Amino acid sequence: MRRLKFYGLGGQGVVTAGKTLSTAVSIYDGKYAITVPAYGHERRGAPVYTDIVVDEEPILANCFVYEPDIVLVMDDSIIEKNVDVAKGKRHDTALVLNTRNPEVAEMYANEFGFNKVFYVDATQIAIDCIGREIPNGPMLGALAITGIAPIEAIENALKDIFGERAGEKNAKAARKAYEQVKEI
Repeated sequence: MRRLKFYGLGGQGVVTAGKTLSTAVSIYDGKYAITVPAYGHERRGAPVYTDIVVDEEPILANCFVYEPDIVLVMDDSIIEKNVDVAKGKRHDTALVLNTRNPEVAEMYANEFGFNKVFYVDATQIAIDCIGREIPNGPMLGALAITGIAPIEAIENALKDIFGERAGEKNAKAARKAYEQVKEI
């Protein structure tokens, strides 16, 4: 069983990313997944999170993730809003971070002690590929580097969720992020 926690700001597609990952895993990768969004505070710019559980076997519990294996952060400024992205992390928890700045990725690695840190400028990729600052598609592409789901499954799920035109753009953004992700 793998547990994930996605953090971001309202309007960045955090909950949609969780649902899209569950679709990628369940439909295109032959595993099981549940998404547990945290509703009630989704105004644009406010901190938002969602939890995802992925397993080879059916998932019988439907609860929040308290000890994530992977943390995905869609906006590197989230810590300025007093969000503890390392809450519940273990010694082997990995971080996937949206940042253009390698020093910020290094700071996250040092300050929070994540085992592995992957980073990519998902916001710029989103602007280039879809014309909007919504990094959820590219961040799912970056997440594929962890092995949670194949990039092809994520691309197919994005096409399903967003439809033909927007889905193609998001799939292209996911692939670009997957190819550009760096590790500290």
